Amino acid sequence: MGFVPSDTLIPDYLVRYFVLIDRETATLVGAAGMMLLGLSWWKRAKLNVKISQLGWILVGLYFFNQAWTYLEHDDPILTVLTAGTLPLCSLVAWWEQSATGAKKEAIVWARGTVAFAGGPYLLIAYVPYLSVMAIWFVASQSAWFLGFATGQDIHIGTTWVNASDGRVSWEDWDGNRWFETDFAGEYAFQSELLLANGESIGINFVLACTAIQSMVLFIGAISVLELSWKKRVRALLLIVPTIHALNVFRNAGLIWMHMTYTQWDLWGLSVFEFGHSYAARFVSLFAMFLLALIMFEILPSMHRNILALTGADGRQKKP
Repeated sequence: MGFVPSDTLIPDYLVRYFVLIDRETATLVGAAGMMLLGLSWWKRAKLNVKISQLGWILVGLYFFNQAWTYLEHDDPILTVLTAGTLPLCSLVAWWEQSATGAKKEAIVWARGTVAFAGGPYLLIAYVPYLSVMAIWFVASQSAWFLGFATGQDIHIGTTWVNASDGRVSWEDWDGNRWFETDFAGEYAFQSELLLANGESIGINFVLACTAIQSMVLFIGAISVLELSWKKRVRALLLIVPTIHALNVFRNAGLIWMHMTYTQWDLWGLSVFEFGHSYAARFVSLFAMFLLALIMFEILPSMHRNILALTGADGRQKKP
């Protein structure tokens, strides 16, 4: 039994048809939603709940709109996760009207989490300067670690821009480097890795390789907790470097397997394709789960909020 590429099941023109709004408009919609959630968290004692409800719907639309892009690029995990955001955000918006007590407190925390995690991510993702700097930062450290472990001289080569009018190097690209959404394909910027002789390894670094999504999620969730700033800073100093170190190790491991097991094949997938799209993805999710458990021990208020949102707090109170 093999994996069938999604483009053999759903034609490209149907994938494009299902995209609700264009990428630039979707970005502005998502940014507006996160601003509304951030405002409703900041002014939680004064503002009408309808502001946060609108914010949830706009954020859900933004992420739901991304699902078809991930489907087109054969990423089933992110396709499912992003497709579920609109119904989930709609449910939270409905809860906003009726929630009380611990659940209301947890929803307010969720507003701040989404705003302070999603806002920085959009900033990095759609400001080319920040995107490329993040890619270079992680790629250089992954290359150094791989070189240290294997003894090979590995360095960053050309950074390519997948512009709407064709592929061009970062140095020659004349697009807007402060805000841009008009790119071809899922990955706007790609930095290649080269051996000492200038030969390409065959793997390019993109923004998704930086683990920025995982970092900003924890940053948002911890930053808005009702705790002293010292406790929040200590938690962030523990979690963010840990995620970064694990990600560098993951990147180096995938590249090493790609360079070592060149003839490996499973259901038509190379070792890199299988490791990157499936094995490493599940391992990363498991690592995130373990890190969350650690944070629950360090920050019980975060755990209480999660339990309240899932309804597990009520089940635990029953004899």
